[in-house]
Amino acid sequence: MSDGVRHSAVQLIDILEPEGFLLHLERIIAQTRADVARRRERVSSAELEKRAAEHTPRGFAHALREASAKGPAIIAELKKASPSRGLIRPNFDPQTLAVDLERAGATALSVLTDEPFFQGSLRNLEIASTATNIPCLRKDFIVDEYQLVEARACRADAILLIAAAGLGYGYLHYFTMMAQRRYGLDVLCEVHTADEIQLVRDIGCDAYGVNNRDLKTFEVRLETSLELAEQLPPGALRVAESGIHTAADIQKLRSAGFHAFLIGESLMRQPQPGAALEELLLSVESHAPEPTAQQA
Repeated sequence: MSDGVRHSAVQLIDILEPEGFLLHLERIIAQTRADVARRRERVSSAELEKRAAEHTPRGFAHALREASAKGPAIIAELKKASPSRGLIRPNFDPQTLAVDLERAGATALSVLTDEPFFQGSLRNLEIASTATNIPCLRKDFIVDEYQLVEARACRADAILLIAAAGLGYGYLHYFTMMAQRRYGLDVLCEVHTADEIQLVRDIGCDAYGVNNRDLKTFEVRLETSLELAEQLPPGALRVAESGIHTAADIQKLRSAGFHAFLIGESLMRQPQPGAALEELLLSVESHAPEPTAQQA
């Protein structure tokens, strides 16, 4: 085991110790802020701006809406590890995974870029985006404006803002505005509770994601999306995240009005994620119910 992998594994274990369990999100945020500060010392925003100008964002939200008119829009996630599940996919080749998932029918990709806790990287994002023609979401804990230009410089088309990250309305609104207006990036706002929906409903998100995994307890409940669906803003692009494994799961969520489905671990654990996604989509198609008024 290399020193880098050993260090990441130790952090994944440490964060699950009893004392750290309830504070794991705060620890991740603190680590993220420190990592951003170090990266800013190495690479200036001006240099990133030059690289960002070389990439034209490909319309993450538009792609999801367009695909959802014909069937479930899948955001396939490239995820090597997580604090709650440990190492998920030892054999992790972002280029091969990205290409296979695009061929299998993914509408977009989500690429983990957090290194200490998810063993992701900005390089993985750049590789996956360059290898495919579909939009890519930078999946990370955005806590600093620097990460916005960093995302586009590494060929992201959208960013994730997490309501539970403790940024407050002001920063969430500011980051959304800057991502959209200055960098041309779409914003997926992630919520877990009704209070978080109220926090982000007026900040101008391009899409709203309901994460079925509670970031404070790691518990996964598909019912979270079903319970919160009606509280999302009318006409919003709705994304269900985590805990989605079967065609029945997707059908249940589509009936509740969700347009897109972020699927990571259940694909990454398969020997051939692309083939697994293709099989899932065929299963959805063969058992597709009549469209609901919410999906029209």
